[in-house]
Order: sequence, then C-alpha cells, then structure tokens
Amino acid sequence: MKHASLGDLRVSRIGLGAMSMSAFYNTADFDDAESIRAIHRALDLGVTHLDTAEIYGPYVNEELVGKALNGRRDQVVLATKFGFVSHRGAGPGHLDSSPANVRAAVEGSLQRLGTDYIDLYYQHRVDPGTPIEDTVGALAELVAEGKVRHIGLSEAGPATIRRAHAVHPLAAIQTEYSLWTRDPEAEILPLLRELGIGFVPYSPLGHGFLTGNIRSTDDLADDDWRKSNPRFVGENLRRNLRIVDEVQAVAAEAEASPAQIALAWLLAQGEDIAPIPGTKRVARVEENTAADQVALTADQIERLNNLTPAAGERHEEANMANIDR
Repeated sequence: MKHASLGDLRVSRIGLGAMSMSAFYNTADFDDAESIRAIHRALDLGVTHLDTAEIYGPYVNEELVGKALNGRRDQVVLATKFGFVSHRGAGPGHLDSSPANVRAAVEGSLQRLGTDYIDLYYQHRVDPGTPIEDTVGALAELVAEGKVRHIGLSEAGPATIRRAHAVHPLAAIQTEYSLWTRDPEAEILPLLRELGIGFVPYSPLGHGFLTGNIRSTDDLADDDWRKSNPRFVGENLRRNLRIVDEVQAVAAEAEASPAQIALAWLLAQGEDIAPIPGTKRVARVEENTAADQVALTADQIERLNNLTPAAGERHEEANMANIDR
C-alpha cells in the first residue's frame, strides 16, 4: 500500500471509515463480528488509517473500533472526532466545541477506544458559538499533554482553516470529496497545499452511489438516511445515474470496479490526499484497497474530470446548515 502525507503524519493512502459499522446506513444490518473482521482485514492489507467519531452510534462505534484494535493499536493512525455531542447537557447532535467540552469529549473517546492517545483528533463541525481560536487552543493543550498527537478540522471553510492553523498546525482537513462532490477544488485544496495541510476525503464513493449498486431508493433500507438525501431522490437521482453510467464505462475499460475507479481518480489528484471509504464488509475492504493498484490513463482521468456535476445538494438542509463556508 502506498502512503500519503497529512502534514507530518504518514498514512496509507486508502484508509477505512468505520461510521457505517454502527450508524446511519442500513441500521438493521449491523454485525459487530463482521465489522471487526473487516477492520482486521484492512490492517492485514496495509491500511494504517482508521477513522471514527463519538457521534457515530453515538459512542458505540468508538467502542467497536477500540475492541478491534486490542493488541494492534500500534499498527494504525487512529482518528476520531468531537464537537457533535455536547457533554454539558444538550447531548448528541448539538454542536459544542467549547474548551470544557473538548476536555470532556477526549476523555470519553480515550476510554472507549482503549488507548491513551489519539493520533488525529478532529473538530467534527465548526461551532459558531465558540471562537475557533479557543477550540484549537484547547486542542493544543491536549497535544502538549500527549493525549492527542495531531489535530484537524472537518467541513471547515477557508477563513476558519487559516485562523485555526495560526494557533496550532493542522495535520488534516476532512471534507466530502468525490467524483460527484468537487467543491473543495475551488478554494480548500489550494489553501491546504499553501499551508502544508493534508486532505482526507470522506464519502469518496458518494455515499455508495458511485459503486453502481444503487439505482433506486428501493435499494435502501427504510431507515437509511440516504432516502432523504437530495441527490438520491426524484429527478436528481435519474440525472445522477448518468454519472454512475460513465464511471461504469471507465471501469469496464480498466477492468476494475466502479468503486475502484472512483477511488483511483481521487488518488490521482495528489499525494496529500488520503480517502477513507467506509464499509462494514470484508469483501468491500478488499475491493477498496485494491484501488491502490489501479492506474487510470490520462484520457480516462480527463473523462472523469469532465463528468456532469451532480444534481442536488450533497446533504439535506439541516446538515448543510452545519457546514462552515
């Protein structure tokens, strides 16, 4: 497995997002034993970058990851996130990045993960009620104490990134980026390269859409959050299937799966990019990590670069409101 640089942090350039093992996707289909096998298989294949968050579950995803890493902690760069759970009374789903909440959150995450340090600790969403300087100042204290080794932000806008990086160096920014979400190319990616910050795309497979396995919302469980995602419904879905069709055409040429093509395109965007495709299946881990060996031709990359932009917002209104821009 090749590696990527996230600031001073080296990680496998394909990581593993653990969210779907405990939250949001097909919630009736969770299987902790299979998820642990998937994590172990990823490690065996050279994946060194594992991503979770306290809000996933909430809490149970960190516990699952901690259980899977028992005896193998030193093999991974372990990333988790805070700020989407208020430990001052409001609870899960409430933004709180106050210094006191950061302190409470990190202690809980360390306990659930069964470790005494977190390699990469992200603010999950920017808290408009707390100056970013205060949040990053608290994170810098955790770095000094050895509880956190590197820090990052998720879904932060350019101005916030600059302000945060001025307080303490950021190793990574995590934001949605894929063949159907190209937003970071305009401002975020150039800024990160200016500042020497790595980039971790989440949902690099378009919440599973770019795999080609979803042609209708009937393919999703009733409680799957994607049924309310604007890109998965109505006319938007029909338009977005054209993107999948083109990805499938390139996949057929390259003798790879559509998922591998989507990941290979991301990897071709730079050595400072380390996507974290999420899955809870061993077979999908094997498929995704094999994208490390897929080499796209210049013509194929150009065709993928020129895909019609996705129709619809990437999240529903409430989630878009929490994205710093």
